[in-house]
Amino acid sequence: MEYFRERYVRNQTAISQAEQDRLAKAKVLVAGCGGLGGYIIELLGRIGVGHITAVDSDVFEASNLNRQILSSTSTLGLFKAEVAKTRMAEINPLVEMTAITKELNKDNALSLVQGHDLVVDALDNAPSRLILLSAARTANIPFVHGAIVGWRGRVSVAYPQDRALEKMLAAVDQNFKAPDGNLGFTAAYTASRQAAEAVKILLGRGTVCRSMLLEFDLLNGTYYEIPLQEAEQESGSAKSAE
Repeated sequence: MEYFRERYVRNQTAISQAEQDRLAKAKVLVAGCGGLGGYIIELLGRIGVGHITAVDSDVFEASNLNRQILSSTSTLGLFKAEVAKTRMAEINPLVEMTAITKELNKDNALSLVQGHDLVVDALDNAPSRLILLSAARTANIPFVHGAIVGWRGRVSVAYPQDRALEKMLAAVDQNFKAPDGNLGFTAAYTASRQAAEAVKILLGRGTVCRSMLLEFDLLNGTYYEIPLQEAEQESGSAKSAE
């Protein structure tokens, strides 16, 4: 118990002991362990979320080294989800970490999502996001969305009864590929906001980014809170990839 308290002492008083205990019991699924997912898992584990399921069927490649915190020359060729589990064991062994190296699809999404308190989307394509969002709705749990392209990122939250985010994702060009690459600080910035949204949901505190799209451009220093109905109409702002 003393080890537990000392590990999280710098979370206080921003997070109370009762809230810390609540996080320790929480179960979060993170779909994708790349640019966004690696940082999200890192942040959730360090703050004390007790149960994290990491889902990713990919292995690390050299092109991941510019932005994915879990990638290194020693992890090239290894499953991203397994690397996430190994790293978490070193960072915070109090976290129960499950690594799923199967591809998320319409046949297994619901079974993967069930039993969790919320789902965090760190995927890289609209079809998979829609499958994950549908599964989260069926399981009656919140969905935290994030995506990046170049210097730009976006974040939004959908609860089971919400439909606007789904409409926006369905309107995105399915064949869209990020023309501006993906940068490490954009991933870290976006993932930090996703992690914050997840923790607020778990604790029932603060203002959650629901019914809006947070969109930011780190190159120009712009930050917009777009009502999701408007974001649906402006499909150009919705075109991004992890």
